[in-house]
Amino acid sequence: MPPAPRPFCAVDFGTSNSAIAVPTPEAGLSLVELEPGQVTMPTAVFYRVEGLANHEPPERVYGRPGLAAYLEGQEGRLMRSMKSILGSTLASQSTDVGEGRAVRYLDVVTGYLQHLKSLAERRTQAPLERAVLGRPVFFVDGDPQRDAQAQQTLADAAHAAGWRELSFQYEPIAAALDYEQGIDHEALVLVADIGGGTSDFSLVRVGPQRRTRLDRKDDILANHGVHLAGTDFDRHVELAGILPLCGYRGLGPARADGAAPREVPSRVYFDLATWHLINTVYTAPRVAELRRMKGFYGDPQHHQRLLRVVEDRLGHALLGRAEEAKIAVAEGGATHIDLGLLEPGLRVGFDATQALAALDADLERIAEAVDVTLRMAGTPPEAVNVVYFTGGSTGFSPLTRRLAARVPTARVVHGDRNASVGLGLGLHARRLFQ
Repeated sequence: MPPAPRPFCAVDFGTSNSAIAVPTPEAGLSLVELEPGQVTMPTAVFYRVEGLANHEPPERVYGRPGLAAYLEGQEGRLMRSMKSILGSTLASQSTDVGEGRAVRYLDVVTGYLQHLKSLAERRTQAPLERAVLGRPVFFVDGDPQRDAQAQQTLADAAHAAGWRELSFQYEPIAAALDYEQGIDHEALVLVADIGGGTSDFSLVRVGPQRRTRLDRKDDILANHGVHLAGTDFDRHVELAGILPLCGYRGLGPARADGAAPREVPSRVYFDLATWHLINTVYTAPRVAELRRMKGFYGDPQHHQRLLRVVEDRLGHALLGRAEEAKIAVAEGGATHIDLGLLEPGLRVGFDATQALAALDADLERIAEAVDVTLRMAGTPPEAVNVVYFTGGSTGFSPLTRRLAARVPTARVVHGDRNASVGLGLGLHARRLFQ
């Protein structure tokens, strides 16, 4: 009797959320419950140092509990959107996580992957040494060498996490495989996978006669993507709606020579609005520099609020407020952002007009990626039968409407924003490993 096939898994390591699929007797393929009632988990880890002796390593708290620990004000360092460091020089560097403790960014990624793996092995009751990992079409735009390095860095982290046999698949191709399971006719599908860090597009032929083929190269007419998505939207919402209250684009004091006041230096605000750079603002030299800049501000209250952000380490919380505002505007057209953490009773309105003004350039650049994908395939827009949306940011309707307008005759289908890629990667893994 031949030996039973070794178990395998498929890992959707996302910028904002992650998932892992395993074969199961009852469903054939299922996403693992990573947290109670949840098959996806925020790609986040909180390094908690509160109450620890100097020699003790930080405690790692993953996903939603990690986010909650940070927002509760526990002492430590929140790491989120770790996928964004792949392909950058940060991957090989270390960072402080509190009270003099340092970790390598690559070890942060490895630890998170190990946590996913352990949860999946708890489900399979068997070691998992073979895996398919999803990857965006481009980790890095316009730089093939850095893009290849980003995949190698992810592979290194996955090997360090315990996987021995690895394969990669494009995330939008995985979504196409998932969509293909539910159709009974052939179609030309534009898959739009808009996540937290990248917006990826693939033009793929799908159909019941094709779904059993392992090699689908001939069915993939084109792949294209841009390193731009949900976390970029959050950054622009924060810059437009929140950080002006802390002096962003504010003016300095009146000048004695009668010239126009200078604009307040902006670097700190861009760093505060970028997840993986927020903690660079909290270093002692940087805080001291910001304190000395009081004279740069025409409105002293702006400077006071900025110091409150950096001294109380509120950067991640403010970016979370921006994300909530983005979602609220997409759902209802207007919202009020509660900024009581900066100043008691402080609130600011934010509406669809402001959001679109802040995000228009990003949305247009993503929509232009559709045009590039079709040109690469030599396919006119009217030849596309379906545009299939997946990824967390496809809940932002101003974006999906703009993308659908690029292929106006195509039927619009919204997949499971959180599950399509993970299940599609699992389908590919099953064909590859069984």
